[in-house]
Amino acid sequence: MFLSGPESGVLVALLAVPLLILVAVLVWVLRLQARVRRLEAHRPAGEADIAELKGEIARALRHVAVVRYDAFGDMGGRLSFSAALIDDSGDGVVISSIHARGESRTYAKGIVAGKSDTTLTPEEQQALAAARSGKASA
Repeated sequence: MFLSGPESGVLVALLAVPLLILVAVLVWVLRLQARVRRLEAHRPAGEADIAELKGEIARALRHVAVVRYDAFGDMGGRLSFSAALIDDSGDGVVISSIHARGESRTYAKGIVAGKSDTTLTPEEQQALAAARSGKASA
């Protein structure tokens, strides 16, 4: 059964927020990589320049993994997801969106050195492990 009326607009808006955040972070990383290429092409980079750029890239949230799943047994379509976005040190965020029949909830949990100060769900742990290992999730 599909939602109609104002409920469907709210549902779309709730699902769109985490996806917009993910897209914004990925665009930022791509721009940073383009900046590095331009700097290397326009002038010889010195040791200090290269070290600074490597430091910036290491702090970029460039390790990303998404795990999609059915949060509730009566729902299909794997509409819920957990996305991990971390840097080389394991610092970043895990964003989860839990889709139910009548609502959708979004959660964000900070990650420092690969760990969270709040308990991660199994799906969030799976997304974090996939982001750290560089292996894609589904």
